[in-house]
Amino acid sequence: MLLVHGGGWERRSRDDMTRLARYYVGKGYVVLNASYRFAPGAKYPAQVYDLQQAMHWLHREASELQLDTQRIAAFGYSAGAHLLSLMALAAGTGDDLDRPWGGAQTRPAVVIAGGSPMDLRKYPGGKLVPQFLGGRITEIPETFAAASPVTRVHAGAPPFYLFHGGADTLVTIDHAEEFVSALQAHDVPVDLKRLPARGHILTFLTVGSALPAADTFLQRYLQDPAG
Repeated sequence: MLLVHGGGWERRSRDDMTRLARYYVGKGYVVLNASYRFAPGAKYPAQVYDLQQAMHWLHREASELQLDTQRIAAFGYSAGAHLLSLMALAAGTGDDLDRPWGGAQTRPAVVIAGGSPMDLRKYPGGKLVPQFLGGRITEIPETFAAASPVTRVHAGAPPFYLFHGGADTLVTIDHAEEFVSALQAHDVPVDLKRLPARGHILTFLTVGSALPAADTFLQRYLQDPAG
């Protein structure tokens, strides 16, 4: 399993995911808790490239790790979930984000995405998204669209389990709901767990309440990676 932390693409560390790493190691998973480059020093798509390289590393080390490469899941929160979603949706498509570091090996069998911004076009102002993408939406509208997972959904996407705080004002729940609708329109397996009255940070701090359903989803689709 590949774990990826959040932090607005500019801060925090993989230490935030240590609790989840220990949880899944305890369930028998091989876990890679990844780091990636931060904005503004590194702009999109550098962070996606970093995660693609992490997936390639897992494939290279699969024998040593006794890892089944057909059953690699990915779990991210906030910016980490956003980056994983982009990687998963681009994998093997041959599009701009799939080159030069992508390919079929970068497609997780299942994606668990919590509190994820799925449409960056919803952020016309503020600091974080323009800093990450390298400009404002009026200057680079195509990049805002290309960096939004909701615009990259296709029928070959992996199954997605989403969880989201119902009171999240930083990444409002319509990000998840619209992404679910896009996946359903392409017959991609998806589930969304709404966590009522929880904001962005509290949803992560109480992530344990989302894990039983996430684990059931993982078991279902890791048994049959084709979905």
